Amino acid sequence: MSEIQQYDVVVIGAGPGGYVAAIRAAQLGLHTACIEKEPALGGTCLRVGCIPSKALLESSERFLEAQSHLAEHGVDVSGVSLNLDKMMARKTKIVTGLTDGVAFLLKKNKIDRHTGHGKLLGRGEDGQVRISVTADDGSETEITGKNVILATGSSVATLPGLEMDWDRVGGSTEALSWPEVPKHLVVIGAGVIGMELGSVWNRLGSQVTVLEYADRPLPGQDLEVSKRMKRVFKKQGFDMHFGVRVTGARVDGDSCIVEADGQDPITCDRVLVAVGRKPNTVNLGLENLQIETSKRGRIPVDGNWMTSAPGVFAIGDVKPGPMLAHRAEEEGVAVSEFIGTGHGHVDYSAIPGVVYTEPEVAAVGQTEEQLKEAGIPYRKGSFPFAPNARAKALGQTEGFVKILAHAETDRVLGVHMIGPRVGELIVEATMAMSFSASSEDIARICHAHPTLHEVVKEAALAVDGRAIHS
Repeated sequence: MSEIQQYDVVVIGAGPGGYVAAIRAAQLGLHTACIEKEPALGGTCLRVGCIPSKALLESSERFLEAQSHLAEHGVDVSGVSLNLDKMMARKTKIVTGLTDGVAFLLKKNKIDRHTGHGKLLGRGEDGQVRISVTADDGSETEITGKNVILATGSSVATLPGLEMDWDRVGGSTEALSWPEVPKHLVVIGAGVIGMELGSVWNRLGSQVTVLEYADRPLPGQDLEVSKRMKRVFKKQGFDMHFGVRVTGARVDGDSCIVEADGQDPITCDRVLVAVGRKPNTVNLGLENLQIETSKRGRIPVDGNWMTSAPGVFAIGDVKPGPMLAHRAEEEGVAVSEFIGTGHGHVDYSAIPGVVYTEPEVAAVGQTEEQLKEAGIPYRKGSFPFAPNARAKALGQTEGFVKILAHAETDRVLGVHMIGPRVGELIVEATMAMSFSASSEDIARICHAHPTLHEVVKEAALAVDGRAIHS
């Protein structure tokens, strides 16, 4: 039997949180291994989530622009047609380049890569955590680690009554690779994933019906944002139904049937199930270290991301909190720094979120509803993109920026945006909140003209009732 390899840090999972944690641990001089069951690194986000969806969102937006919006710029085109195979090939090329890049980074940082399913086995006599790695061919090896970081991510959640064939009735992975444009697509769930992928296929020609249990789309967003986006989505041609409880979905010959309380059955070509994600904590061997999970399968951790088992940490989607790739990355850096130096930090009050629809939606901090519920006094300033010169030049004037500041200290508590490229604009608000800035601080900063960022400045000025261009 070959000698069991021992490591300072073993990371299970090579998604955004896992591979970043491994790199930071290696940078700190820790002997590090990373276990990943998929041949391609990068996790769900890079392989079948954030990155491919953004590639298709960009391509589908270009297609729609060529079809409907270039003429207003004086660019006359004719005979615009869709080459879906080429669009999908571009998406795949982007993903492959990035997954190869992650593999290069692990190699560059001298991180040992183990391909297979990682599972906790318990502790050895030396106190180190024993981990098995099972390859696709069934072969098994064992390694040990003084510290283990669980970063196994999440997978598609479903609902009772849905007969998932993972083709015609499937999740986001399937919706990223359909070989043809569905004539009629039903999306179950009007959250971020449902509306982003629904936007892709809507732009490419699908009739898209959205069924949502809540009373509005993007239910996690600030109420004012959700209400505005509800109007936007309907204007874009989405057939949206709210307060709907879906009870069944199945393949029926060449079609699919979707059933919901109080509604006639819907016949469609494909069904996208986008009702959330569940943590990948099953078959991880948690019981071998007496690590328990919540009812939703997440792993509780302390302030240093440590589970109930000393030396075993959890980050990203497997622990409580928003399932965001960049949150996992920040936690990956922080937990490795805690292991290596005794100190690690993530500012959870300033983690932005972006919805890459058209227009984009971005937010950081608390919503108005949360502030009211908490009894926190606040003032708000809002400014639209409509009068902004750069937005007019782009031909994208839908939306606004809203800043919520403490009524007594003026400290920025939340920022919410709808508009062109707000996924990039939100970083200004995130930085401001990270440094405990006030709305006055933002308002006093000189913003270049003409830029979209000027709307952020005007919204900050509006908190004090002195916006210039309204």
